[in-house]
Amino acid sequence: MKKLENIQGEKVFKNFEMINQIPRCSKEEEKISNFLKEWAEERDFEVIQDEALNIIIKKPATDKSKSNSTLILQGHMDMVCEKNADKEHDFSKDPIKLVIKDDYIYADNTTLGADNGIAVAMFMTILESNDIKHPNLEVLITTDEESGMTGVLNLDPANLKGKTLINLDSEGEGIFTAGCAGGGRLSLRIKKDYRDSKFNNTYKIFVSGLSGGHSGIDIDKEKANSNKILGRVLYDIEEYIDINEIYGGSKTNAIPREATVVIKTDELEVITNIINKLSEEVKNEYQTTDPNLDISIELVKTNNKKVFSDETKKKLIRGINLIKNGPLKKSTEIDLVICSNNLGVIKEDENYIELICAPRSSTKSVLKRFRQEMKQLSQVLDVEYVEGDFYPGWEYSSESYIRDLCKKTYKETFKNKAEVIAIHAGLECGFLSEKISDLDAISFGPDMQDIHTPNEHLNINSTQRTYKLLCNILENYEK
Repeated sequence: MKKLENIQGEKVFKNFEMINQIPRCSKEEEKISNFLKEWAEERDFEVIQDEALNIIIKKPATDKSKSNSTLILQGHMDMVCEKNADKEHDFSKDPIKLVIKDDYIYADNTTLGADNGIAVAMFMTILESNDIKHPNLEVLITTDEESGMTGVLNLDPANLKGKTLINLDSEGEGIFTAGCAGGGRLSLRIKKDYRDSKFNNTYKIFVSGLSGGHSGIDIDKEKANSNKILGRVLYDIEEYIDINEIYGGSKTNAIPREATVVIKTDELEVITNIINKLSEEVKNEYQTTDPNLDISIELVKTNNKKVFSDETKKKLIRGINLIKNGPLKKSTEIDLVICSNNLGVIKEDENYIELICAPRSSTKSVLKRFRQEMKQLSQVLDVEYVEGDFYPGWEYSSESYIRDLCKKTYKETFKNKAEVIAIHAGLECGFLSEKISDLDAISFGPDMQDIHTPNEHLNINSTQRTYKLLCNILENYEK
């Protein structure tokens, strides 16, 4: 097994390991933001920490010939915090352990946080270096990218002078992203009413073993959604059960891998036969993408007789099943999803059950139409419709200096031609393009797979090449 100190260019990986000692779940970035501020101050960089905890670190150009130009390097400090059900890990205090297998870095049954920690590590390495030629740099590291983009939403553009931006929040070496989808969060909230159950026995139904994935990048890969599968189970056994509680998924921007419902019934044999039949059907449907999919039922010891009322149960089951999920519209010209939705989380509070969705679209009118459809569904079901903040898409520009420079530098560095694409995932370039007029932006990054899941892994060699490319782009930048 490789060790970090034996990896060529290990400074980037050491910085990555260092920030992975610090808690940085979305919406809980105070510690990592303070760390980055103190790190910059210790090295005498100009640093700004705003009210949203975004960090801007500025470093002057390395020579006078580049002193009139400014380039923004941008990524985010937060990470999706996911772990396997049997893994004991407290993201609020436990460090992310790096596990090196062959040419990849994994975590220990948790998300790795290479999305987007590896970008932060590269920026730190460039800022520390005295050997890399570059223009004036403004390193922008935002908060809460993974759970609403509120960091960039609340960013004051007056703190930035640059008009050219390199975003390092993409996954796929040799691919430059020059456009992305917009999106946001919305939910259906079902008021909970209760009654006493006529049944005596309590059971837990557990959907597990799914592969999960990114709700934008992986939404068209026909991966199973645990919340939707649980909805199918509940519809088939509805007349034989009462429902005590339900929960599924943990992050709206991750395709949910697990979902659970606690039911009461005295018809165990009947519902077991139904579940077994449905399980066979679902496993067949997802045999390629989710070969470890499992639907289980087990006895629960409890004296709780309180269950959802029949009306609440009906609204819940129909809500889960009627919410559209997956790709909803695809381009007829290129291989790109135009609109999608992910039913990412089912959760309860004291008064409501909430079905939380993450819709995306690169076309504003299509996204608007989906939001209208969801609002109409809420009216039909007689439940509450709630919208969170939505972030804009990023339109492909016909002319771009930074895109041309990146393509040219990539070919000179690796003797291969890079690919330029637009993606269905959301990037902060959309918000930044709205905040900074005439912004010229590009996004790229190293190879990493299964982001937003405990199987997230980062390619070591690809990271080394991507860092080399970034350094060469900085040296060639002349705008």
